[in-house]
Amino acid sequence: MATALVVDDSSSMRMILRKTLEELGFEVREAGNGKEALSLLASETKPISLGLLDWNMPEMDGFELLQKVRAIPELNSLVIIMVTAETELEHIADALEAGANEYVMKPFTKDILVSKLELTGIEF
Repeated sequence: MATALVVDDSSSMRMILRKTLEELGFEVREAGNGKEALSLLASETKPISLGLLDWNMPEMDGFELLQKVRAIPELNSLVIIMVTAETELEHIADALEAGANEYVMKPFTKDILVSKLELTGIEF
């Protein structure tokens, strides 16, 4: 079973993403901001294969987290999808250039998330 990390400061959004991912067969970990996510990534014994990151969060936002994760060679295979309300084309381009595999705009449906997961080639 693949493990996913959902990083969002909204507990309700984490719950929605958790439920969707669990229905798809993922084991899910959660973090409320980028700092928590980095700590979890460093301490997790089971490899995490997917990260769903919100952009706007306190302490460390999703874009900064994306940049930090992409700077860690051991995490190069981590598939990262930005799941955010940021809809400006500049933000999308910045995230993809920084190493995001895909970008999902809130609000979204389960079908949209599944199609983005399929585009990344991740096993689920």
